[in-house]
Amino acid sequence: MDNKHQVKLGAFFADHPVFTLDEVSSFAGQRLSPAAVTARLSYATRTGRIRSISRGIYVVTPPGRSALTTHVDPFLVALAARPDAIFSHHSALELLGAAHSAWSTCTLYCSGARMEWEFDGSSIRAVPHPTALARCAMTELGTRRVERRGSIVRATGPERTLIEGFRQPSLVGGVSELVASAAGFATLDIDLLAKLLELYAIRRLWAAVGWFLEVNAQSFAVSEADLLRFEQHRPNAPQYLVRATRGGTFIARWNLVLPQDIGKGDPDVGES
Repeated sequence: MDNKHQVKLGAFFADHPVFTLDEVSSFAGQRLSPAAVTARLSYATRTGRIRSISRGIYVVTPPGRSALTTHVDPFLVALAARPDAIFSHHSALELLGAAHSAWSTCTLYCSGARMEWEFDGSSIRAVPHPTALARCAMTELGTRRVERRGSIVRATGPERTLIEGFRQPSLVGGVSELVASAAGFATLDIDLLAKLLELYAIRRLWAAVGWFLEVNAQSFAVSEADLLRFEQHRPNAPQYLVRATRGGTFIARWNLVLPQDIGKGDPDVGES
């Protein structure tokens, strides 16, 4: 094997804990033919230097570690599989440093078909961008770039994560997990929340976010004028936050029924 090229591939591995065949081929450029790149990857796989976890996606084994026991970061794998990924729901809570509990599913928005993929005790779930944002070409609204183990990834920010968590509680670990996690956000942009809610145009989401802001008014410097802004969009009749459920805590101001025990401590609640 050409020692010059071997050293250079070693440097590539050091900088790319998860990589694709296209990435390493681009790195090799004209110095190595496609057949030579494939041969070197096969050799690195046989010797345990790297591990193939899917067609065209490889994980590097750190020095002194075993390929079979090396933890694979699902965020980096998801990014390799879908470079346009916008991590969402509980994955966004993790990237924002706010997740209250551990979660084994990595969820992301991307273009293209849905994808569900399990490996090493983790799963990746790729879903289409929300229709309300995609139809007006605003899928990047309310997102931010976050560092993840040396790579820069895009995730929904606190405002979108809060709204979309209320919209699809099952993807965020449930309403209780969302509320406990979101209470730890450093700030919330009230205007951005309102802009996103206007695009979604779902009254129960206005009510859920309004209730959350009321409960956490001191933490996020929410005024009564802010709350009235959200209250005017509440449902006209009581609605369950989580569809297909029965019972719960009725929040009269917001015409909203929250899952049991979520609204306890609110001054304006009743049993449903």
